[in-house]
Amino acid sequence: MAAFPGGSGGGGGGGSSSGVSWPRSPPGSALGSALGWEPLPGLQIRSRSVEQTLVPLVAQITTLINHKDKLRRSDKTLRTIQQVGQAVNLAVARFVLVGEAIANENQELKEEMKIACIEAKQAGETIAQLTDVAALDPPEADSQITIFTDKTGVVKAARLLLSSVTKVLVLADRIVIKQIITSRNKVLVTMEQLEKVSSFQEFVQIFSQFGNEMVEFAHLTGDRQNDLKDEKKKAKMAAARAVLEKCTMMLLTASKTCLRHPDCESARVNKAAVFHRMRLALEQVIEIVTDCRPSGENEPGPVSIYTGIKEFKNKVEGLRDNLFILSKENLRAMLRVILEHTEDFTDSAYTSHENREHILELSKQAKMELEQLVSAWMYAQNQKRKDVTDELEVAILKMCQCMNELHRELHSTATSVAADLIKYHSDHLILKALKISGAEGNIEAVAEHSCKLSEQKEQLVEICHLLRHVSGTEPLEITCLHAEDTFLVTGPQIISAAETLTLHPSSKIAKENLDVFCEAWESQLSDMSLLLREISDVFEGRRGEKRVYLSLPRPGKHNANLKTLKPARLDNEEQTKLGILGLELHKLTTRVDSEMEKWEDPENEIVRHGQSLSSMAYSMYLFTRGEGLLKTTQDLFQQAEAFATEGLKLASALLSFSNQLEDDDKPLLLREIDRMVPACQQLQVTARTLVQGKTATFTKVDTCIHKGKNILDILVQVLPLSCKLLRKHKAGNGYFRAHPPWKENGLHAAPRESSGLAGITDSFGIKSLEQHVANLTVLENKHF
Repeated sequence: MAAFPGGSGGGGGGGSSSGVSWPRSPPGSALGSALGWEPLPGLQIRSRSVEQTLVPLVAQITTLINHKDKLRRSDKTLRTIQQVGQAVNLAVARFVLVGEAIANENQELKEEMKIACIEAKQAGETIAQLTDVAALDPPEADSQITIFTDKTGVVKAARLLLSSVTKVLVLADRIVIKQIITSRNKVLVTMEQLEKVSSFQEFVQIFSQFGNEMVEFAHLTGDRQNDLKDEKKKAKMAAARAVLEKCTMMLLTASKTCLRHPDCESARVNKAAVFHRMRLALEQVIEIVTDCRPSGENEPGPVSIYTGIKEFKNKVEGLRDNLFILSKENLRAMLRVILEHTEDFTDSAYTSHENREHILELSKQAKMELEQLVSAWMYAQNQKRKDVTDELEVAILKMCQCMNELHRELHSTATSVAADLIKYHSDHLILKALKISGAEGNIEAVAEHSCKLSEQKEQLVEICHLLRHVSGTEPLEITCLHAEDTFLVTGPQIISAAETLTLHPSSKIAKENLDVFCEAWESQLSDMSLLLREISDVFEGRRGEKRVYLSLPRPGKHNANLKTLKPARLDNEEQTKLGILGLELHKLTTRVDSEMEKWEDPENEIVRHGQSLSSMAYSMYLFTRGEGLLKTTQDLFQQAEAFATEGLKLASALLSFSNQLEDDDKPLLLREIDRMVPACQQLQVTARTLVQGKTATFTKVDTCIHKGKNILDILVQVLPLSCKLLRKHKAGNGYFRAHPPWKENGLHAAPRESSGLAGITDSFGIKSLEQHVANLTVLENKHF
């Protein structure tokens, strides 16, 4: 069955460093202020692919805009300006051809797309005319309007070009969304058929189709998740896809149990709960990709203490710049809300007496510090001071210090309680007792253990709630909510599955069904340990959000069927042997992260690939500890192959960068590239090699991690070298292109044989448009 990993790959590319910072936040960007341009209403850029496709075009247009007012114009400068203008026009012409092809294949977008293509073509031609200056002497000759004589004209043309190209890209992006919706609808139709089947033969046939549809949906949503700009939406997508992955196996066993025991009420309840949860998860995916809720209301976001404290401190520290930024009533209200939420801790039965007293003491101190702050603040206002008084500065510092201490106490309370409960329940004694009692048909014992499981569920739900308050980031907050929901739903499902087994103790399928739900519970409890570690790492500043990358099998290679593969897991002895190697891998990821923090542009392509490699290596390190989302050796091998692929992408980005360097600077970087490419290729071969037997599998695991470590060793050398060369390059040229070089290519023939939406999207998706915006000759800016 298709896996739904919680990967979140695909970082954004870099922008230019010539005073243009776009398109991280298009409406308020530097380019928007320079050109007076904003994306058209309703055309919000939500995906990185759209955003990054625009970066090269923005860079070239910015080059022209920045040089229209320069007084010194050499012949080389004039020739380069003309070449840039012609290159932009040629790129736009090819881009328009692809856009028109998309319009012809999608009638609902045809009119809007055609208009945008016409505007883009006109703007491109205008820019080419205005930059036709190489043969002029002087370039300001009155006989021809140029970039130098019509300075507002080139800005106007650039504004129109960016708006129209953005519109074409966003419209094309709708095709991807449409494809996800279509895939979801197919899954829903097949689910409805599965829900109504009455024979095993019919079920097997329909479930096979359902499996293939879920594989397709897994890949479409995985690609979209990686492409989302919003980290919060990305985390929500990961949570929804995780639900679908687990529920797919639950749906199989619950349906089979219901078919085997059609008159069993608990089996019907169990099956209905699975179908209901899958439908909710499918609906959540569509809400994320369409960015709207069915009823049109805004989603009420849960309020966490860490968010409240962060906003409160920002307002308090903002008084240094503006004494009238808000009213004292607003500040008091913000603190009141924070302290109300601390009652979740003080009212909890699991909070120790000492922690409870300390939280109450700090809450009381926070109220006192706020009054001291208000007093100093009001005095400064009455004195009509423009700068901050010493008394107010001291009050601000003390207020923030108090909130930091409160946050630390709450974090300590939540994590210690969570760690104790996770450890206490890690033996899964209640689940084991339920399985035994159910197999014996002992109704009274099952009822007793079900009550204990319900109590355990309430405990775990409460620690999820407390952890959410101190999670530290929105994605981790969403992960806490997902864990809370999983325990809430899975607990009753385990009980209904156990009741079914109790009524049919000799039923193998009823036993298998209970095992599946118990495994889901155990898996979530294991994930809680990882979540707890990540929350602590974020709080202590040891590590930011660490994105986990998992590779998916491509559609068509693995058909879903009723028998699932069970890849090998390492035993304790093998896990111990990998421990030292894992620690070495962890140290290298820390060094890589440290090196990446030194880069001025976190969105640089080299940094993004480095982050991806570090993230994947971190999940491989967690595997050596028996933690994380890589549960089996097959998971590790897929991760290793994805790691090697990402390494080759980094090598390609480094090679593009080396082409922009002076001859004297190239050899060192090329030497590291020559080391990295074969290392990645060797890891790819190892990861893809089939092995059988326990010893051979362990050897392959050990080799994969060793080769991954070798690649990180090279990365640790490459990052500081590239950073140094980048700074030198910037200093020498005053400008650096973060996008890859553009090369002149003819329009790629799009396959017309494909039918249906999938064929259309493969031929004319965002990637096709990327080629024809980016595939031009980039002119080195040092010529200017």
